[in-house]
Amino acid sequence: MHRTRAALPLLALALAACTGGDRVDPAVTPPGADESARTSALEAGAALLQGNGPLGKMDMYVVGFHPMKDHPLQQMEAHHFCRQVNEDFAQCTLFDGNGAEANLTGIEYIISETLYESLPEDERGYWHPHNGEILSGQLVAPNLPEAAEKELMRSKMNSYGKTWHTWHTRDGVQPGDRMPLGPAMLAWSFSRDGEVRPELVDERDKRKDISTDERRRDRADLVELARPQDGVNTLRRQFPRSQPIPGVVDKAEAATPAPVAMFY
Repeated sequence: MHRTRAALPLLALALAACTGGDRVDPAVTPPGADESARTSALEAGAALLQGNGPLGKMDMYVVGFHPMKDHPLQQMEAHHFCRQVNEDFAQCTLFDGNGAEANLTGIEYIISETLYESLPEDERGYWHPHNGEILSGQLVAPNLPEAAEKELMRSKMNSYGKTWHTWHTRDGVQPGDRMPLGPAMLAWSFSRDGEVRPELVDERDKRKDISTDERRRDRADLVELARPQDGVNTLRRQFPRSQPIPGVVDKAEAATPAPVAMFY
């Protein structure tokens, strides 16, 4: 049993890059002239002689949703292609699709709870919690066997991510900017029900023929692994009607003593 569990994350890394038939096209096409024959020849030569270096190890593929921390109504689907550097650190490139023409839209670093606890206080505000994404079923690893995907999610429980989006090619489910405009924006995570725009989840699930609700039910036993995290309530004021996700608790809330009942 222990050997199987240890092997599943490796299986996840090996298989997750296989996007199968659920190709997601880029949201927009940037302006510019068609490639010339010279540019195409240079590309072919580079592919033959140079290889793809660090990109070859970005073989973990997950799809989730990001709001911008300072503009949480600005939300998008994010396709992550990641490299697990070691047990505590992963680094991802973010795209608006999974095909060869997808646009590069940002980066994300993922660290374990142990590494997060080593950060200085002023740095922690850049890192969003992941338990809500996992336990809600929003974060998925398309085309992985069910057991491998769940083991991957188990390995990311209590982790944190630091995400910068540089190009907002989508505005919800509609096309966004045709060029990367303005400064990079710090993204956040959804930690409460009622924060993510439902049309984003519905469109993703329909396109990939998956059920976020089914994944949520299947991951219910992961709740026992969840520990309170920083940043869970960061977007709460912007979504006053949102509701807690079972197991997803803000550290500050967990540290507040329960009121003592007074009897007279």
